[in-house]
Amino acid sequence: MKSRIWPAAVAFAVVCLPLRADTVEGVLELRWGDSAPGAPIMSHFEAAIVADDGRRVLLDTPSALLAAGNLFQLGGQRVVVDTTAQRASAEAGNAWLVGSIAPVQQISGVATPLAVTDAQPWVTLLCKFPDVAVEPQPLSYFSMMLSNATGRLDDYWREVSYNKINIVGSQAYGWFTLPHPRSYYVPADANCSSSRANLDALFADCTGVADATVNFSPFVGINTMYNEELDGCAWGGGEYATLDGVHKLWYTTWEPPWGYTHEAPLAHEMGHGFGLPHANNSDGDGDTYDNPWDVMSDSWDNATGSAVGTYGWLPKHLNVWSRDKLGWIDAARKLTISTNGLYSDIVLDRASLIGSTNRQMIVVTLPSPQPATHYYTIEARKRVGTYEASLAGDAVIIHEVDTATRVSPSWSVDAAVPPADVSNNEGSMFKVGESWVAPGGAFTVTVKSATTDGFVIDVLRGSDRIFTNGFDP
Repeated sequence: MKSRIWPAAVAFAVVCLPLRADTVEGVLELRWGDSAPGAPIMSHFEAAIVADDGRRVLLDTPSALLAAGNLFQLGGQRVVVDTTAQRASAEAGNAWLVGSIAPVQQISGVATPLAVTDAQPWVTLLCKFPDVAVEPQPLSYFSMMLSNATGRLDDYWREVSYNKINIVGSQAYGWFTLPHPRSYYVPADANCSSSRANLDALFADCTGVADATVNFSPFVGINTMYNEELDGCAWGGGEYATLDGVHKLWYTTWEPPWGYTHEAPLAHEMGHGFGLPHANNSDGDGDTYDNPWDVMSDSWDNATGSAVGTYGWLPKHLNVWSRDKLGWIDAARKLTISTNGLYSDIVLDRASLIGSTNRQMIVVTLPSPQPATHYYTIEARKRVGTYEASLAGDAVIIHEVDTATRVSPSWSVDAAVPPADVSNNEGSMFKVGESWVAPGGAFTVTVKSATTDGFVIDVLRGSDRIFTNGFDP
């Protein structure tokens, strides 16, 4: 049985403080913390505004999600936030309730998601605490990890993005010695959630000791690698800072040794750097790491590689919602179904296929009164290639998406009752001859046949057939 701690972003005590109106303009930082394998399960998400005067205003997560509709598409953008009240949170101290949040360039509407395309070079900095002598890996290890060799991270990001991005130009430097002992950055009771490592100080000092050696201006992201455990978590997201005259939100990771012993968790944190939130499954527990169809959920189950290999477990691909969020799915490969009717014989290629001429993502919207922020995605996955060969099976995978109320927006659906603890079960995979009916009979997906690269499916939107368990074999 897995040990669980309910995410503090969902369950926390509320202490009401006096109301006051306030408007803050600045850059939106999003960060995620992820617990080590085998440790009690903790995940952490925080959103903050960094104002021009350097203030970092922590936002209340539930109200920020609702106000934005899709908070994750605003990460790294300059926004205006109207905060309506201050609130004490067991998750992160004082956080401000959000009345509204909008990009500065488009105050009256919703921002167009920012695509991540072309070269995305990262600099990897190896930083060690002066009171910890060990250097877990040599510099050459990190340089190779960033390369285009099969199984390495440039190869991975090219494949998962359909060659929309690469990390050419990435470099590694170190080991550099930090100016303070580990205890300066990491509280004695650090546990990733309520008492965390000082990520801002780690970033400032790690980049500071490297500054004489590194020109940061060519890079978009910064991996900071440490020679000892941090607060029980690896971290990914953004850091708004000025380096070598460049003032911007830097994609950032903060990695303890277990975070770079395997490539999968490093790819997970780099995904957070690109702005991707966690994925999840539909079992309703407090564990966000139980959807092995997306590296942004479960880095470990059904991964290729080896626990004892040089670069350990390799990352699986992303689900299509994550790919689409970053602008990697072409319009011709995506079908949105928003009116009732039967959509027959849709050829759905596997999501990992580069150069497909068929659909690879289907979005099914829901009828009123469901908001536009609540919908479903359909994709095909097959066991093929360097990163996807160990998936649980070849199948159609369906995700329910809710960007306005969930810190993990996309949940894989499961026909099993109750849903499986980890979604590598038959109930999460829809195969030839099987159908799935959405709650309330909103739509039905039927898998009709298999192709070399995927499946042929029907989607019936507006069906009045309702099955108790949502599964029609």
